[in-house]
Amino acid sequence: MDKNGEVYKDNVAKFGIPEEYVKRAFSEATLLEATGPGKSTIYLALQNRCKIAGFAQTNYNDNETTELDRIVVFPEFTRQGIGTRFLDRIVQDERLKGTKTIIVNAGKDETHARQFYEKNGFTFVREVTMDAPWGSRLGLVTYHLKLA
Repeated sequence: MDKNGEVYKDNVAKFGIPEEYVKRAFSEATLLEATGPGKSTIYLALQNRCKIAGFAQTNYNDNETTELDRIVVFPEFTRQGIGTRFLDRIVQDERLKGTKTIIVNAGKDETHARQFYEKNGFTFVREVTMDAPWGSRLGLVTYHLKLA
């Protein structure tokens, strides 16, 4: 885990997530369980078919709703349209499955992420403050994208 890297700073340190929680949440066993058949889909963006530029994950809530859990583009690959291509592919796949709504949560203070979803047709639903699994309070904003 590179604590000096931008991904760590933007996604772990910024939210005060303890290292032990990160290790447990992103362990191989936890990820395999979370991505089991029928639970979620992982998307990868590769540079020259050998270096991961980013990833995205969707989780299935029910027959009509899918949660866009995350889109992560690594810093050296930002501003190249990778996030938009992830989102376009996710929307295409979910339409083919008959999904009616994609939901996404963004951090209340994550201006860039919020602007990205708003720019791409997601509409604001609500703002909440919740207890995060690692013990702190987290402000989230929920967006929906209606597909049908």
